[in-house]
Amino acid sequence: MSRNGQGPFRGDYPRLVGALRIHHLGVAVEDLDEALGTYERLFGAEVEHRATVEDQGVEAASVRLGESRVELLASLGEETPVGKFLVKRGPGMHHVAYEVEDLSGALRALSDQGAELIDAAPRPGLFGLQVAFVHPDAVHGVLAELVAQ
Repeated sequence: MSRNGQGPFRGDYPRLVGALRIHHLGVAVEDLDEALGTYERLFGAEVEHRATVEDQGVEAASVRLGESRVELLASLGEETPVGKFLVKRGPGMHHVAYEVEDLSGALRALSDQGAELIDAAPRPGLFGLQVAFVHPDAVHGVLAELVAQ
């Protein structure tokens, strides 16, 4: 069906995952300090949190822009997921994170629908969040992260 108000594009499907909102946009950067300076200078961003997460191979900073959030990710090495991304694609949009109430339930629902998951179960993420990633092939080429408080 088309997007003319008829068929599945007008809410005929139940909300499978029940995303509450976009939690943040993840941006891969070469130099975290430089990127932070740029976001602060150009957009008035305020650093919310900064941490190095060795097991994920990143140094990350969450910046607030009004009510919105951008997560800047610098790789700790070329063999990390963000490192591989930077080598292949260069700096830029890395992922979109969706906040959900029930992360385990969302993963089950996605799996039941055949979506390719990177994480079959929630795991600790940055800044004390529980996270799981959905493969870009399942979401039209964009890495999706599910986040729960």
